[in-house]
Amino acid sequence: MEKEVRIYPNENVKRIIAFIPPGHLHLRLILEFEDQIIVLHEATVAAIVRAYINITTHPLRRAVELERRFLGKDSGKKPFYAKSQLLETNRGEEEVIEEALEVLARGKIVSEGDISHPPSSG
Repeated sequence: MEKEVRIYPNENVKRIIAFIPPGHLHLRLILEFEDQIIVLHEATVAAIVRAYINITTHPLRRAVELERRFLGKDSGKKPFYAKSQLLETNRGEEEVIEEALEVLARGKIVSEGDISHPPSSG
């Protein structure tokens, strides 16, 4: 079963909140849209930033794929790092771009008309 693909243009992002919850060491990022709120943990945000920097600061690079890997106790992972990490794969850029374009083609841009609003209380 194919997953629904929703495309959120910048104007559909209501707010972004970055914070470290009391008693925790790592950041959480809240992305608020008209129709949903997504909360990402620091490891995911760091992976997104790594991918972004990897592409935007390289003169030729056009794509990168990060995939979830589970790191066990003997993996040599750094202290306080999550067991589940998003690590770069060995897939070629053209293959990654081809798949990304297929996903985009299935996507629907979320617009104001697509969002159901709860009845106002006033």
